[in-house]
Amino acid sequence: MHDNQPPVTYGSQPPHAAQYQPGPYPQGQYGMQPPKPPWFLPASKGSRYDHLARNPLNAWWRQVVGTLVVALGFFGMAFFVMLAGLVVAWILGMPMPTTGGQQLFGDPVFGLAVTLLSIAAVLPIVYGAVALFQRRPPGTLSSVVGRLRWGWMAQCAAIGLVALLLGQGALWLAYVATGEDTSELLGWKGWATFLPALVVIVLLVPFQAAAEEYVFRGWLLQAFGAYIRSPWPGIVVGSAGFAALHAYTDWGILDVFSFGVLMGWLAVKTGGLEAAIAMHVVNNTLAFGLSAAAGNLEDAMQQGAVPWQSLVGTVVQLSVFAGGVLWWARKRAISTVSP
Repeated sequence: MHDNQPPVTYGSQPPHAAQYQPGPYPQGQYGMQPPKPPWFLPASKGSRYDHLARNPLNAWWRQVVGTLVVALGFFGMAFFVMLAGLVVAWILGMPMPTTGGQQLFGDPVFGLAVTLLSIAAVLPIVYGAVALFQRRPPGTLSSVVGRLRWGWMAQCAAIGLVALLLGQGALWLAYVATGEDTSELLGWKGWATFLPALVVIVLLVPFQAAAEEYVFRGWLLQAFGAYIRSPWPGIVVGSAGFAALHAYTDWGILDVFSFGVLMGWLAVKTGGLEAAIAMHVVNNTLAFGLSAAAGNLEDAMQQGAVPWQSLVGTVVQLSVFAGGVLWWARKRAISTVSP
């Protein structure tokens, strides 16, 4: 091989995939061919989180087909798990729902478990789409360093807990100031009702929350970022899809949409999904936990209308969380671009 022969590289940006097709080198002493690229191709050094799907084999059809596969997998797995849950309920002789057909299962704890599993089941599909269609390490769906930063996520969860408690306090004050009944915010039906639900919540909510983040703040944000420089189209579309997934109405739509926008923005600013997953887990754990304690788990799963006072709590919660996470990320020098 001649010394002046150009090297073959796989991380440069933005070479075209065609240059990696097998073919002869210029005639040299040994007549060698360049090696095929590896299956997983990294993004360029210094890439932002939403740009991690940019690699030498990037093509528009990969993002389109991958998105269709993730969407079909999301709803397909939900249908399969729900159907399996109905079969298990029938085998175990569980009572039929008595709420006019609004619930699939008579046991609210079992219904919650099936619902959470139906969402969590999409996780392997998202990871598979990243590996198969975007041809990059699946860990880059988690962060710019190619993995989930567990220590950083735990710190974000601590900040999220403080933010959530302050938000709940602001919500209570808004209820009191407007003369609303605050009894629905706290309730207790006893340990026999609470403990079974708590086990399901602690075991499954982290996977359910993570699955939603990997789809709406992970896959969609990076699929748009594969070709669009600004992260905002991906953030807005992902947040709209996230809001549509829920059954909230009126003020609840704005509440969920604003949550999605902030989580997408934080994913870009912190270089990964850790902050979004942490806040989502803390938020859902408390929400389901309070409903389970009060014996209103069925209402929590139905979602529906949300009073305008909830926006007061949301503004306080998200403001404290965003400010705390960004301040601590700078303090810790958390990586925001690929190494």
